[in-house]
Amino acid sequence: MPIKLDSYQPLREVVFETMRNAIRTGILRPGQRLMEIHVAEELGVSRTPVREAIRKLELEGYVIMMPRRGTYVANLSIRDVNEVFEIRTALDSLANGLAAERISDDELEELQRLLVKIGEYIEKNDMNKIVEIDTKFHDLLYKASRNNRLVGIISNLREQLTSYRTKSMSYPGRLRETLDEHRRIVDTIAQGNVLEAQKAAEKHMEKSEQTLLKSMKDLQQDDDIEEKESE
Repeated sequence: MPIKLDSYQPLREVVFETMRNAIRTGILRPGQRLMEIHVAEELGVSRTPVREAIRKLELEGYVIMMPRRGTYVANLSIRDVNEVFEIRTALDSLANGLAAERISDDELEELQRLLVKIGEYIEKNDMNKIVEIDTKFHDLLYKASRNNRLVGIISNLREQLTSYRTKSMSYPGRLRETLDEHRRIVDTIAQGNVLEAQKAAEKHMEKSEQTLLKSMKDLQQDDDIEEKESE
């Protein structure tokens, strides 16, 4: 849909966020080619902000620009996922350990409140709210590490998997598993137990990776079925 030009943000940022959300929600699918002129026409803007948005999307890992072939929405491979989670596991373990040492009482109470909210939205099956609160939960958890560079690195890695996140969290049984894993993380941090907090983070990352790979496999099977039906 055309962009509403009443935002306080610069046009290039509005275009960037619009395209990023389209990738995250699956409107623009992995492997899909992005033509500047077509995107500009659909959004009702010139090609310049679209070009700038695509460059930023490339930096954040959402698209791939291939010489003489064009720009495509990034299509993660199993190896990509393994590499991201290999790093994420180490960094989340570090962040949880630091949080166990440095978290404030107010932050701890807020984490517990967010867990209650996630549980409530699971009962209502409100996926949008679950993702929103889950994001706040992790943001606060990383903030509690008191290491801004660590937070920045983790945020970049999280962005690379965002487009698959809702699909992964929607996997049968995963939401309640995730909630239990989050509770374990908060409990170990509340106890100030660095080692157990690190183990809780590692277990959470391991289960998240396994579920994401399963959801990616299912998505590929759905695509294969669609291709056969269209032949």
